[in-house]
Amino acid sequence: MGALSHLRVLDLSRVLAGPWSGQILADLGADVIKVERPGIGDDTRAWGPPFLKDAEGENTSEAAYYLSANRNKRSVTIDFTRPEGQRLVRELAAKSDIVIENFKVGGLAVYGLDYQSLKAINPQLIYCSITGFGQTGPYAKRAGYDFMIQGLGGLMSLTGRPEGEEGAGPVKVGVALTDILTGLYSTVAMLAALAHRAQTGVGQHVDMALLDVQVACLANQAMNYLTTGNPPRRLGNAHPNIVPYQDFPTADGDFILTVGNDSQFRKFAEVAGQPQWADDPRFLTNKQRVANRAELIPLIRQATVFKTTAEWVAQLEAAGVPCGPINDLAQMFQDPQVLARGLAVNIPHPLAGSVPQVASPIRLSETPVEYRRAPPLLSEHTEAVLGEVLGLEAGEVQRLREAGVL
Repeated sequence: MGALSHLRVLDLSRVLAGPWSGQILADLGADVIKVERPGIGDDTRAWGPPFLKDAEGENTSEAAYYLSANRNKRSVTIDFTRPEGQRLVRELAAKSDIVIENFKVGGLAVYGLDYQSLKAINPQLIYCSITGFGQTGPYAKRAGYDFMIQGLGGLMSLTGRPEGEEGAGPVKVGVALTDILTGLYSTVAMLAALAHRAQTGVGQHVDMALLDVQVACLANQAMNYLTTGNPPRRLGNAHPNIVPYQDFPTADGDFILTVGNDSQFRKFAEVAGQPQWADDPRFLTNKQRVANRAELIPLIRQATVFKTTAEWVAQLEAAGVPCGPINDLAQMFQDPQVLARGLAVNIPHPLAGSVPQVASPIRLSETPVEYRRAPPLLSEHTEAVLGEVLGLEAGEVQRLREAGVL
């Protein structure tokens, strides 16, 4: 029994932020019912290649993107632009604890599926709306996408090579990180709302915005600006507040050095064969190293090229200095620690025999995550869910399917 196995979640969202949150709840045991458009489904079902391959090596209908955010759910197709479809979704919401949606502001009100409408039939409902800009403000009705929010929300002013270097300019993060973080924050918010409901019996509306999350996650960089009035500049892989804390070249590639305090810097200098660096007034403390990074970084780069990445990692780890290689995903999934933690799993799949998944990072001693279901095929559970939850007979389900409602 998962920690949330007592909960039912109606997931009306698509693409990434909402489905990511729904997958977290599903991993923790919740019965997550994914409501999709008949014949089309979640947009990401078509976001390939790559697609999952079957036993003969041929592409299936399941895009890898879709597979990343929808395991442990049940798929039901309902056309809620039709009155009968709206009725079915309302009946499901009446029997659910949580609704997740990421339509434009007001988009579900025309179907009677907005928070106020569903609250009237289920006052205990937790209703999470995920949009680009939130339910209020001058941008509220705009569509918002991860890439756009990374730019507008300040992140891309911090990512990329420093001005003046070859290839300088804004760069987005290599995954849709704003969507992922919004999914995580949304999960936290819904669990908080559930805790409040447990005390009061009252549900509530959760208003989540990609822009809000992106700004919140600027963390120390936002505070660097707010405390000085100076917008941080791009530093490539360097850290604005710690030196040395970046990538350095080696004899056979590159590695990452993350010196977090003065003691670690002294140990690094000794391993590098340059113990005098730790006593140099310019580099004695982190504050001085930040002020004099332009002098220190070239000295380190000149030293690191004489050993391989493996040699640096072994010697620095032995000395207690944090560091590591820069892996591609093939190397990462073969890393001994990644293997030991079981971060890749396989789940049985009806089209491919099995589907690979990235494991949940959540480790609970009493209610561990379980991989109960592969990401569902489109409409895979329509009959089962409508029969189990709403008590519809097979003949009624067939009638609705023939009418195009399902």
